[in-house]
Amino acid sequence: MGRTRGTYNTRGMWLAGGVLAAVLALTGYAVFSGDDGDGGSAPAGSGGASASASPGPGATYAPPEDWTEPNSWAALPRGKRTDEHGSEVGFPKSIEGAVAMMAAMNTTVIEDKRSTVDEQLRIYHSYVGKADRSADNAEQIEHQAVDTDKDLAQQMGVRPGGPLPVGAYVRSTAIGFKVIKASDTEVSAWVLERVVQKDGETKKEAGSYTRTLAGVQWQDGDWKMTGAATTRALQNVNGKGRPAIVAPGDPEFNEAGWTAIREAS
Repeated sequence: MGRTRGTYNTRGMWLAGGVLAAVLALTGYAVFSGDDGDGGSAPAGSGGASASASPGPGATYAPPEDWTEPNSWAALPRGKRTDEHGSEVGFPKSIEGAVAMMAAMNTTVIEDKRSTVDEQLRIYHSYVGKADRSADNAEQIEHQAVDTDKDLAQQMGVRPGGPLPVGAYVRSTAIGFKVIKASDTEVSAWVLERVVQKDGETKKEAGSYTRTLAGVQWQDGDWKMTGAATTRALQNVNGKGRPAIVAPGDPEFNEAGWTAIREAS
């Protein structure tokens, strides 16, 4: 069973899985994301000025060759519709519906015709609660995303502001979750994501795994990510450690208490 852990600091590898972290940080709340290091952000105070987010997946990981069946699988419900920003919305009022919304938030694609700016603003407008949205926050998110797109373009050897190389992409997909606390109107959970990056048609795809904590509330007939719910989630996990970043099929996946996400048919 060959597994390796080491540092992987490529900005592009983070930006898909870290969109949620960036949105939360700029909204004024802290979030746990990224590697299994001892570091981590603490809940922001009620003043809300000092938010932080991990810079990305700090460890590479190779799943074991031998498959160990996950103890728990879930086929999450789909949203009822696609909104004007191209996001899946309208999830059921249930724990599974809340987790499905979190999985949708963590599913991103950055490619030739879709930039980091597009994805961050899409998530912000589709999934963040009204009380946490403002013109200033949206502007900050756009400016940060522009800088990230410049870094990604430079990394891939193309002109900033232009299209990515043919066949290039950064994609994030939710592959597991662990519910922390749930009620009829608020759910918090860890979400496990697989992030892959390809710098061009002839380049080799690179992959990593990351983990994000979020809290969502039932508002106006749908689940919305809110700073208040996420702050409570952070308080609930404070001092309790974080589930290991491991793939489905790894024995540690079960030991960490993850539920694997089965793709809906």
